[in-house]
Amino acid sequence: MLPKFILPAFVGFVSIAIAPIAIALPPPEDIPEEVLRTEIITEARSPIDGEPLTAAEYVQLRAELEEGNPEFYTIDPTVSHVVFQLRILRLFRTITPF
Repeated sequence: MLPKFILPAFVGFVSIAIAPIAIALPPPEDIPEEVLRTEIITEARSPIDGEPLTAAEYVQLRAELEEGNPEFYTIDPTVSHVVFQLRILRLFRTITPF
């Protein structure tokens, strides 16, 4: 008659020995990371509305966005002054303990 602990110990040992083999392998349809890193992306999405673009359309859109309209990017002087005052207030609050 076998002791009661041999069968559970054997089952535990077999499950520990087999489990890492099954878990360690990636699925066969998985593309390796090295291949994905060297892949050249030829399609892109528009940063404005998310529609798919070709590489040439994406480059053209980026160039148009970089040129931009200078009037669109200017800040109102009053807003700039308020931001400056808020930065001074934040600096003052870090220096003073109350």
